Amino acid sequence: MRTGRKRILIIVGAAIGVLVLVVGLTVFKPWLLFVDIRVDDALPAVAASPEVMTPTPSASASGSASASISAEPPAGAASTVPPAVEEPVDPASTGPIQLAEGSLISHEHATTGTVRIIEQEDGTRVLTLENLDTTNGPDVRVWLSAADVVEGTAGWYTAGSAEFVDLGLIKGNQGNQVYEIPDDVDLSKFVAVDLWCVQFGVSFGAAQLSS
Repeated sequence: MRTGRKRILIIVGAAIGVLVLVVGLTVFKPWLLFVDIRVDDALPAVAASPEVMTPTPSASASGSASASISAEPPAGAASTVPPAVEEPVDPASTGPIQLAEGSLISHEHATTGTVRIIEQEDGTRVLTLENLDTTNGPDVRVWLSAADVVEGTAGWYTAGSAEFVDLGLIKGNQGNQVYEIPDDVDLSKFVAVDLWCVQFGVSFGAAQLSS
């Protein structure tokens, strides 16, 4: 009798152990730490600042020309001084404009890459992660954060207590990525970008933004 009861307890205990293991694997997904997901979105080409070309006089009209050339020609005679040649003025460059940028630093996980906020020709804004390299993890989100970036373990949790805008689940832990910023977001409120793991309430890495 005791042997049968002991066997039942062993079976029940094993079943509970398996259930706990399955739940743990489902929630924490530890295998993600060993899996890299690379994304290569097309990045907007930021327009260069327009350059205005200044008129360039010809060699014969330069300051080194002789006085006889610069003198008034006799009445009725054709001028021997060619007119100044003007370089064409480049039109204002059009295309995406960079509004802010920053470099990612490591928090709980080693993280590197460049963050940019770009306004496109149609007025919409996007956030780009360029050359991102971090650790994969469960439920990592891309946040615009109102909290300044703090280096070291002291900065792992600062974004969790500040205002933020969630731009969505991170597409991958490596490569180039683009995220749309909603039109109603006031960018002046947000000074950083945070790769925030909702599952554990911790920052994987963050970038302080500067214009």
